[in-house]
Amino acid sequence: MINALTEFLKNSLTAYHATDNAKALLLDNGFKALSETDDWELKEGGKYFVERGGSALIAFTVGDLNAFAYKIVASHTDSPALKVKENPEIHAGAYTTLNVEKYGGGIWYSFFDRPLKIAGRVIKRANDRVFPETVALPYLVTIPSVAVHQNRNVNDGFSVNPQVDLLPLYALGDEKNFLSELAGENEILSHDLFLVNADMPYSFGKNNEFLASPRIDNLTSVYASLESLLAHTPSGGICVACCLDNEEVGSRTLQGAGSDFLENVLRRIAYALRFDDNEYYKALASSFLFSVDNAHAVHPNRPEKSDPTNKAVLGGGIVIKSHANKAYTTDGLSSAVAKTVFDHAGVAYQSFFNRSDAQSGSTLGAISLAHVSVMSVDIGIAQLAMHSANECFAKSDYQSMVKALTEFYSSEINVDETGVNVR
Repeated sequence: MINALTEFLKNSLTAYHATDNAKALLLDNGFKALSETDDWELKEGGKYFVERGGSALIAFTVGDLNAFAYKIVASHTDSPALKVKENPEIHAGAYTTLNVEKYGGGIWYSFFDRPLKIAGRVIKRANDRVFPETVALPYLVTIPSVAVHQNRNVNDGFSVNPQVDLLPLYALGDEKNFLSELAGENEILSHDLFLVNADMPYSFGKNNEFLASPRIDNLTSVYASLESLLAHTPSGGICVACCLDNEEVGSRTLQGAGSDFLENVLRRIAYALRFDDNEYYKALASSFLFSVDNAHAVHPNRPEKSDPTNKAVLGGGIVIKSHANKAYTTDGLSSAVAKTVFDHAGVAYQSFFNRSDAQSGSTLGAISLAHVSVMSVDIGIAQLAMHSANECFAKSDYQSMVKALTEFYSSEINVDETGVNVR
């Protein structure tokens, strides 16, 4: 389980790579690819997936249709990175650097002095057809720090200027057309390329109980949802793993939680299975969604940053995240449903609240509910160094998440006006 996750983390440099790797996993396990531009033919017992934008994917299995409802796990494929601009070469004396901009809210100092890959997708043209290609350039670049001798106050506090400090060292001399080697026989018209940490995942701790890696937030959730979808026992209704892009920049994109992607897929499933609008709305009213995104663990050196009575810890089990002003979708009832599923799975869980004087982050769950209104809970695994170039978590928590989501997909969950049955 952990070895497979490690390979996924290592090979999923960007959301495009993560989606390609997810597709390969699903195809190897008998899932059929669907297209939004085609009619769908679905059947009970079938396994399917559809992608959008090359960086988002929704996979689902069709169970017993006498219990037509949706069991949804939502996560996101993107992580903070530095995006390469068009015309990126900057000639700085004896060097060439690359012009980049921030994608998401990264801990930018953590990107200094690391091996960085240029990866993402290029858009090519051949015979008046334009098409994307997922790529990773074959060399590394790095962002060198200014030496302490030239920045004597660096250890007293350093504010990163992204237009000045985050430009990677690309080449000696005046290099031009850094994408020319990827063109081949076709012309490259544009690109969505990122600087991403190329460090390999590694285990650490006295008993190797921790895993550190780039992009733990939120590829651990993506892979847990896929592993669980592959492992669940037959159950009623539709089990859905929804892996969306652009959460780190607000989700309001063609392939984000703010789009119609999830809603359209759920509607088209109902249509292909010959359910009318009335049956679809009844199914939504009886459905449940796990919004899965990682949570802040209490920091060993800065415990005062956490809530005094609701601290999540590494190795403490699945985190149930709550927020009075609804940065998270959890309420008392949905939290109780999640706890019941986790009890059935035999896994530990813990509560997370932000400090009341701190601003909360958000997840894709609340944005998804604007399009698909179902009962929902926000959960995740506890991690440290969120949004750093390298993050870490306890391996046991990931294993608990896979067990819990597998139990969720295998369960019969029926929501009505009096409560929720969880069997």
